[in-house]
Amino acid sequence: MVTGAAEIDLTNAESLRDALLSALNEGAHGLVVDLTTTTFIDSAGVTALVRASRRATATEATVRLAVTAPAVLRVLNLVGIDQLIEVHPGLDEAVASLPGHRAEPLP
Repeated sequence: MVTGAAEIDLTNAESLRDALLSALNEGAHGLVVDLTTTTFIDSAGVTALVRASRRATATEATVRLAVTAPAVLRVLNLVGIDQLIEVHPGLDEAVASLPGHRAEPLP
C-alpha cells in the first residue's frame, strides 16, 4: 500500500510516483493507493497514477485506488482515471478487490 499526501501537486507528485513505481518494481502483484485523506490532486498527481497503471499493466500487476474526497473523485472522473484504474470508496473495498485476496486468513 502506498499512501498519498493530503494534497498531491507538482511539489510532491514525483515522490508519489517514485513510491508507486518502486513498489511495482519490487514485484508487487497488487497495489492499493490510499488516497482517503487526499483532498486535492492536480495533473502531476494524475500523471503519477497513470505511470503506475502503465507499469502495473507491463508487469501484470493490479492497482486499485481508495478515494473518499468528492473533489479528488471529480478530477479522476474528468480525466478518465476511473476507466484505467478501479476506484473504491475505502481501503477495505480496495484491498478486497485485489485478485486473490481472501476475506479471512486460512487456518
